[in-house]
Amino acid sequence: MPSLIDLRRRIRSVKNTEQITKAMKMVSAAKLRRAQERVIAARPYANLMREMLADLAAAAQSDERASESPWLAVRELKRIDLIFFSSDTGLAGAFNSSLLKATQKFFADNPGAAITLTLVGRKGRDYYRRRGAKILAEHINLPARPSYQEATAIAREVIRRYRDGETDAVFVLNNEFKSVMSQKLSVLQLLPLAGETKEIKDYIYEQSPVDMLDRLVPRYVEVAVFRALLETIASYQAARMTAMDKASSNARDVIDTLTLNMNRIRQAAITKEIIEV
Repeated sequence: MPSLIDLRRRIRSVKNTEQITKAMKMVSAAKLRRAQERVIAARPYANLMREMLADLAAAAQSDERASESPWLAVRELKRIDLIFFSSDTGLAGAFNSSLLKATQKFFADNPGAAITLTLVGRKGRDYYRRRGAKILAEHINLPARPSYQEATAIAREVIRRYRDGETDAVFVLNNEFKSVMSQKLSVLQLLPLAGETKEIKDYIYEQSPVDMLDRLVPRYVEVAVFRALLETIASYQAARMTAMDKASSNARDVIDTLTLNMNRIRQAAITKEIIEV
């Protein structure tokens, strides 16, 4: 049975840990509020741009130059580029492990394809570097408030590879922020373009739809990557805040248990002294 001194030391140690987890929870809560605002602001533009590109791709199919556009080419999925978002640090519960499981499922769902990874985040980078995966690019230590230029740098090489026919499809995998307690895994195909609107809108285009695709598709991919980056940051801060809240609650339970044991030992010692007297 531990002594009173050992229990006091253990209680003091757990209290210090509780103070750290509470502080980390408050920091994540502050960062989450700002990250959530950026995500909510970015979603409408990204969604409307995706819908517009789907309509534009459908309109471009009737253009006599449609067969020359690399953005409209539908190829057999033998080579796939996957942009995978994880976090640089841990202490966020199952945030990264669920993402890694999703990428493993993606590999299993495409057994005949050569998958090339663009890794954003240290956790995903370390995992796939140890396993000898085919890595196109690595992006780590990104700031908590990334700029659009950083998303452009992530998407640039993937866009070039698809334009030059070096890959057959581009996917992005990340966590999508839903609420503080909920994040949703998202696997989105960026290229080739596919019509997703239920009803194609009959726009009148002043320029050729094929020419417009050449200008807009790279921007569309950059915007999608930027949104995925913001979603990942918000999801990570939410997961980290939840994990630190649970850690603080567990620390409090441990402190209560240790305090109860310490009081019992002290009471037993006092009772023994009284009996001896």
